[in-house]
Amino acid sequence: IPFLLLHFHLLRRPYDCPCPGASCKWLGELEQVMPHLMHHHKSITTLQGEDIVFLATDINLPGAVDWVMMQSCFGHSFMLVLEKQERVPDQIFFALVQLIGTRKQAEQFVYRLELNGHRRRLTWEACPRSIHDGVQSAIGSSDCLVFDLNTAQLFADNGNLGINVTISQVPPRI
Repeated sequence: IPFLLLHFHLLRRPYDCPCPGASCKWLGELEQVMPHLMHHHKSITTLQGEDIVFLATDINLPGAVDWVMMQSCFGHSFMLVLEKQERVPDQIFFALVQLIGTRKQAEQFVYRLELNGHRRRLTWEACPRSIHDGVQSAIGSSDCLVFDLNTAQLFADNGNLGINVTISQVPPRI
């Protein structure tokens, strides 16, 4: 019985607020995550569709900065995150997508991040992480698009960086 209780506890483990950089201490059920984000993190915008452009403005701001946006498609919500960290002497960017859902649900999708510039293209494709895993888990293992400020400036327009984001469904395994 203790094993079953542990298993149930792990299944019912509350979700932390997935918003990076925020000092939000919210905990709740998966079904409460989107209402929480909409009511307590109103600056986060949501775009509809499988292909969108995530625009990070003022990428040259000093210090650590997070840009966050939501993408809604295939009946799910995805959190797009661009995080800039100061790692002296460099500034490093980490871009990734998280599913507002379980790890099993996340396995049903693939995301592609693409930076396009004058005769240049930088692409990253991966399975999104569940918000259960958190942004820092992906960043800590570099399981995301990683680039420095010099690379960002190759693709930026007046300090604004547009990242093309495409979410696709993975066909079910037979």
